[in-house]
Amino acid sequence: MAALANRPKSSSSDRTRTLPRPSGRPPIGVVVRTIGARAAPAIFRLGAGRCVLGAGAGADVVIQDDTVSRAHVELELVPEGVVVRDLQSRNGTFYLGQRLEKIVLGLGSRIRLGAVEVVLDADIETLVNAPTEASPGYRGLLGVSPVMQRLFGILVRLEGSLVNVLVEGESGCGKELIARAIHDGSSVAAGPRVIVNCGAIARELTLSELFGHRRGAFTGAVEDRMGAFEAAHGGTLFLDEVGELPLETQPALLRVLECGEVRPVGSTEVRHVKVRIVAATNRDLAEDVRAGRFREDFYYRLAVVKLTVPPLRDRPEDIPELARSFAEAAGVPSLPEDVIARLRDQPWRGNARELRNAVQAYLAIGTLPGDAHPAGGELEIACRKLVGDVERPYAEVKEELVHRFTKVYLEALLARTGGNQSEAARIAAIDRGHLGKMLVRYGVGKS
Repeated sequence: MAALANRPKSSSSDRTRTLPRPSGRPPIGVVVRTIGARAAPAIFRLGAGRCVLGAGAGADVVIQDDTVSRAHVELELVPEGVVVRDLQSRNGTFYLGQRLEKIVLGLGSRIRLGAVEVVLDADIETLVNAPTEASPGYRGLLGVSPVMQRLFGILVRLEGSLVNVLVEGESGCGKELIARAIHDGSSVAAGPRVIVNCGAIARELTLSELFGHRRGAFTGAVEDRMGAFEAAHGGTLFLDEVGELPLETQPALLRVLECGEVRPVGSTEVRHVKVRIVAATNRDLAEDVRAGRFREDFYYRLAVVKLTVPPLRDRPEDIPELARSFAEAAGVPSLPEDVIARLRDQPWRGNARELRNAVQAYLAIGTLPGDAHPAGGELEIACRKLVGDVERPYAEVKEELVHRFTKVYLEALLARTGGNQSEAARIAAIDRGHLGKMLVRYGVGKS
C-alpha cells in the first residue's frame, strides 16, 4: 500500500495519503491520533481508501509498541465514518471496552490497539480551508457575503459524508434551513427527515419522545409509540434547540450515538437504528460544557462538524437578495429600491425571520419597521387586505386572522427576546411550557 504517513525514521509526522477518489463527493477526511505508543506519528490524515496500522515495517502507519501486532488493524473511510477491521491481532482491537472484528464508527470515536489508544476525528482543517467556488446559494439558501460563501463550500463538501453536524447561530438565522439542505444533499436524502424541538418537550417525556414507549410504561401511555430515532431510521434526525435537553437524559442519547441502539421506555427490547444527526442551538454549548450544563462527551459527539451561522447584521450584503426572495415567495416579483435600501439599514435582531416578517408586513399594509402604524382609514384598509374574501363564513375568516395574528405576534416576541423563550413567556404572561407548545403549533421559532 502507498505510505499514509512517514515511518518513525522520517522527519515528517503529518502527511495525507493520495488514493483514487470514489465516485461522487468524497467523505470528509479523518485525522488519526495515537496516544500511549512508544513511537508513532503524532498525527496522520486519511483522505480516501484504506490503511493498515501496526508495528511491522509493512504497515502504512508504524506504531512501535509491544502490545501492537505487526499488522494490527485496517481503517477505511466511508460516508458514515470509518470502517475498523481487526487483522487477527494478538492483543485485540477494542471499542467501548468490547473486542471487535469489524465495525463502522462515527468520527469522534476512540479505539484501543493493545495498550495504545487511537482517536478518529474529522479533518476539520482541510474541510474549512479547502478552496471555495463562488455560488449565489446552496439548495435554497441564499447569500453573497464571503462568510456565507465559505459556509456553502463546506456544505458542498459535506455531501460525501454522514457525520453529525452542530449548527450554531442566533434565533431566526436559518438553522433549520441549513439542516434541511444538509439532508437534501446527503446520500440519505430519500430517507425520512424527522424534526424534534427539544425546547418544546416536557422534561419528563424527553426519553419517550426520542426513543418511544410501550403501552403502560407510564401514566397516559395508552398505546405503543415510536420514538424520533426509529422514525428517522435511514435518514436524518434534526434536534432543534438541542441545548435545552435535560442533562440527565444526555447519557442515553450518547449511547445511541455510540452504539446505534435504542430502547423504548418500558421495554426490554433493544433496536438498532442508523440515523444521521443534525443539531441546532442558539446557545454557546461550549460554554455550557464548561459550566457543567451540558455533557462534554455528548457535545463532541454532536459537534463532529460545527457550523456557525453569522447574524444578519454582520452580513448586510445578503439582505437585498433575501428580501427579494421573501417578496417573490409572497407572489411579488420585486421590491422598490428605496425599500431595499431601508431594509438594508436595519439591525435585524431577529435575523432573517424578522426580515421576512418586515417584508410581509410591507406587502400587506405598506409599512416598514420605524414607520408610524396605520390609523383611521389606513388601519381599515389594512384590515380589508387581511380579511380578503368576504364571501367566506365569519367564523372561518376570524379563525384564520387569529391564527395569522398569533403567528406574527409570536415571531415578533421571539425577535424581541433574541430567541429566549423564558423571557418571551414572561413578557407575554404565558406559562413557559404552554408557550413552547404554541411555538410548535404555529411553526414559530424554527431555526
